[in-house]
Amino acid sequence: MPGAEAVLPALAQAALLVLLGPLVSGVIQKLKARLQCRAGASVAQPYRDLAKLLRKGTVQSDTASAFYRAIPPLVLAAVVCAAAMVPVVVLPAAGGFTLGDAILLVGLLALARFLTALGALDAGGAFGGMGASREMTVAPLVEPVLLLVVFSVATAAGTTDLGLIAARRASDPAVWHSPDLLALAAMLVLLLAETGRIPVDNPDTHLELTMIHEGMLLEQSGPGLAAMALASHTKQLVMMAVVGALFFPIGLAPRPEPLLLVPAALAFLGKTAVLALFVGLVESSYAKLRFFRLPQFLGMGFLCAFLALALRVL
Repeated sequence: MPGAEAVLPALAQAALLVLLGPLVSGVIQKLKARLQCRAGASVAQPYRDLAKLLRKGTVQSDTASAFYRAIPPLVLAAVVCAAAMVPVVVLPAAGGFTLGDAILLVGLLALARFLTALGALDAGGAFGGMGASREMTVAPLVEPVLLLVVFSVATAAGTTDLGLIAARRASDPAVWHSPDLLALAAMLVLLLAETGRIPVDNPDTHLELTMIHEGMLLEQSGPGLAAMALASHTKQLVMMAVVGALFFPIGLAPRPEPLLLVPAALAFLGKTAVLALFVGLVESSYAKLRFFRLPQFLGMGFLCAFLALALRVL
């Protein structure tokens, strides 16, 4: 059995992603406001929104089952478990122990998506059902891309464990090859899709003709809505951390020592800032695509990921 020295760093990094998730969303919103010549809300506004929701009561549909109230904490738990598998500032312990690999991470993210759609359908609302239907339509175009990207990178590293992949790529810069550029392009497309950002979805609207993820949250309220919002913030940062672990494992500390953790934390913040800037620029430069145009956009990510894997194994 792994000791606490192997488990605690993974749990601490998951807690870090949960705590910083709303801040990253606030930074993106602030950046978008500045690019659109607006003052915008404070970067701490997502924290205020969560605190306000936690103080409110819960309103539940009469048609919802008893399982409905359990869905928000289950979604948040699935996302937090996925966060524990991603190396953020510390590489795995010497024994190589981690809480799971990339395949399990994809499964947990899929579980969170399924539970969110199930909650929207359980409430019996028209908009919730519409959002759930759209989410399940997009999911088969998104999840295979992440698996193909992981398999492409794992072929060179010899493992699907994110921590071991990051460790081997950080210790051997020669593992960078041309297929990695295609895999990175696919991962950036996936980042926009998994986080519900333009051009796939618009997190700032509740128009029934455009919303996907937001449509599934219309029936949630109070602490349940807070859990779903926190899960969304955390998932966004988890995807950014996955990009950093797979392609830019720079500055990761080999051991959880204070002198090593400080530069590792700064490196993580720098990579996150660059990805947040990318998301903000894309959202401020493009309009949301029509829903029936999404397969073409997501197909580009699938093609890049497939070519990256094919070039790797040939």
